[in-house]
Amino acid sequence: MRLPAGRIKAGQLITPLAFLAVTAAIVIMPAERSGWDIRDSVIPFLAFFATFVAIFAIISLGLNVQWGYTGIFNFGVMAFFLVGANTAAIITKPPASGEFVRYVGGFGNKLDFIPWLDSGQWLPFLFGIAGAALFSGVLAFLLSIPALRLREDYLAIATIGIAELLRRVTIEERGLVNGTRGLPGIPRPLGNLVEPDEYKFVIFGIAVVVLIIVYIALERGIRSPWGRVLRALREDELATAASGKNVFAFKSQGFVLGAMIIGTGGAIYAYANSSISPDTFTHFFGTFIFWAMLMVGGSGNNKGAILGAYIVWGLWTTTLQIQGYDIPTALSSRIFFIRDFVLGALIVIVLLLRPQGLMPEERRVSIWVERHTRRRRGQERAPPKQAELPSD
Repeated sequence: MRLPAGRIKAGQLITPLAFLAVTAAIVIMPAERSGWDIRDSVIPFLAFFATFVAIFAIISLGLNVQWGYTGIFNFGVMAFFLVGANTAAIITKPPASGEFVRYVGGFGNKLDFIPWLDSGQWLPFLFGIAGAALFSGVLAFLLSIPALRLREDYLAIATIGIAELLRRVTIEERGLVNGTRGLPGIPRPLGNLVEPDEYKFVIFGIAVVVLIIVYIALERGIRSPWGRVLRALREDELATAASGKNVFAFKSQGFVLGAMIIGTGGAIYAYANSSISPDTFTHFFGTFIFWAMLMVGGSGNNKGAILGAYIVWGLWTTTLQIQGYDIPTALSSRIFFIRDFVLGALIVIVLLLRPQGLMPEERRVSIWVERHTRRRRGQERAPPKQAELPSD
């Protein structure tokens, strides 16, 4: 039973806020001490950092739907991340040309069919995001038929195997997504409407808008009757089945929805980077780091998933800033190993001191019940109205 005794109290927010403040200090202070120019270096770095925090928060929210709410142990996040990024890229790129660039698709030139509003700057990318979510969802649905009938440990092994299979296919089949060379030159949404130096703020805004949309939709969905069934499945499948619910159907829905959100995050990642490489999609970067974000932030809590993405990615990226200091060569040459150690130590500390995560799941039934309860409490606390005496 992973639900706490009640809703999160004010005192329980001290630890998450402390981690938030420490991470912010780690991100900002090295930049200032290094003598960077605030306008030309620090702000672009923070915009870049915040963009990828938003992207990885979207993916963490998708994983939270699968594990935090439905209880599906998906250890193949990389598969949907890969499918989403590559699908968005091949939809929005122009047709392949040349001996060293070969890939399927290339519909970007044909998706500019609205003769006004400069649709070439945004319409192909909407198709790209929709295609990424659709193909990720289809893949999840096909995998759910055999995989969701397995136990948790076997399900984890199966999802790892599927993710590795897809990774090898994209590498070996050079005509699929250009093999080991990857897909460079991915068009960027609204790229021609601003100067190249200012585009970092545009992609940041796009990532944040998508994150807000996903977050609001999930918050309402999880607090609906459908979301309550998912949480019931996570706690006890037999009791849920005994109440007349189709266990496999609801598990499949949670798995597919989470995969679609992960695929959407992969699409935004491809647009933000303007290129993708098979080296990006590893089991460590494509799966483990998102599990770390969810474990640190708190599974079963969408706010916790976002907080975990911020903290883990903050420590992950800013560890490299140590190289800007005058440190011994023995440390600077091992900075990547130090980064892995810092991430592992963070996970161990959180699991030992706060195993439910920095922001544990709240015991909330539904939006309607909460509003009704607040209304009833307000009526009970309101002083009774005194009867007016008749005037003479």
